Amino acid sequence: MSWIFFSCITLAASLIFWLEWRNLKQKTKKDRLAFVMLLLIVWLLSMLDLPNTPGPTTFLEFIFKPLKGLVEQ
Repeated sequence: MSWIFFSCITLAASLIFWLEWRNLKQKTKKDRLAFVMLLLIVWLLSMLDLPNTPGPTTFLEFIFKPLKGLVEQ
C-alpha cells in the first residue's frame, strides 16, 4: 500500500470527522461514540488489503495441519 493512498484515506476520514462533529455536538454521548467507532472501523478496514488477505480456510489449515498425522493413524 502506498503512502499516498494512506494519506488520502486519513485526510478523507479527518474531513468527515470535522464536518460531522459540528452536527453531533447536540446529540447524546452514545451517538457521538457510535459515530467515532464506526469511522475508526471503516478507516482500519480501508487500510487492509482485503482482496489478497487469506480467508478462513487458510487459517483453519494452519491450525489443524500439525494434527493431520494424529487423525490419519
